[in-house]
Amino acid sequence: MDLDSTDRAIISHLQEDGRLSNVALADRVHLTPGPCLRRVQRLEADGVILGYRAVVDPSALDQGFEVMLEVALTVFDRASVEEFEATMAGFPEVLELYRLFGSPDYFVRVATKDLAAYEAFLTNRVMTIPSVQKLSSRFAMKVLKSLRPGATTNSK
Repeated sequence: MDLDSTDRAIISHLQEDGRLSNVALADRVHLTPGPCLRRVQRLEADGVILGYRAVVDPSALDQGFEVMLEVALTVFDRASVEEFEATMAGFPEVLELYRLFGSPDYFVRVATKDLAAYEAFLTNRVMTIPSVQKLSSRFAMKVLKSLRPGATTNSK
């Protein structure tokens, strides 16, 4: 689907505020409400806009401590890879899971309440998966840019 500048403006405004009323959105993209609504509905029907969600403070869900975990596996047969991926994807602490080309084999974004909860997650869950060979955890010193509103820290 080819998106024109108005479609892109609609998407941009909805990414900033998914609760924006159609009237306010139409005003921002210089359309009347009817055509604006039809464009939004078309973008939804065409699968460009996949959905809307609430962005919640991670600390309220005991997920304020984020870790970027790199995982290397020992074996790569189909059954082992599928078991690892299904197990990891099933953990509520796992926010994102990526299989990579090269090394490491996986990148995992994990969120827990605190360092102690992360250590327990790593020890009692991840390290019990048979094909895991090596783990490397990385913690952010400072968030400079994030998709999550309010996640960046501004220090001068």
